[in-house]
Amino acid sequence: MITEDLIKRINELAARKKTVGLSEKELAEQKKLYKIYLASVRKQVITQLDEAGIRPEGHAHHCCDDNCSHNHHHHHGPNCNHDRHK
Repeated sequence: MITEDLIKRINELAARKKTVGLSEKELAEQKKLYKIYLASVRKQVITQLDEAGIRPEGHAHHCCDDNCSHNHHHHHGPNCNHDRHK
């Protein structure tokens, strides 16, 4: 969850990084806080899309091989390496 304290600490670390740099401990903290922030933003976007009735069939990725286990409709474009479509 994004809180005022989370944003404040992220901004403090970002400012410190620009001026004097961060210790290893602070870099680890910054990475952890960014991860929390981004996960919360992603969750909010997914919730809003879901509430709007937008439900993608899969997720965006660029795989095109016989080992792909993703459940998605496959478009056989110019980079497709499925032998049966060449």
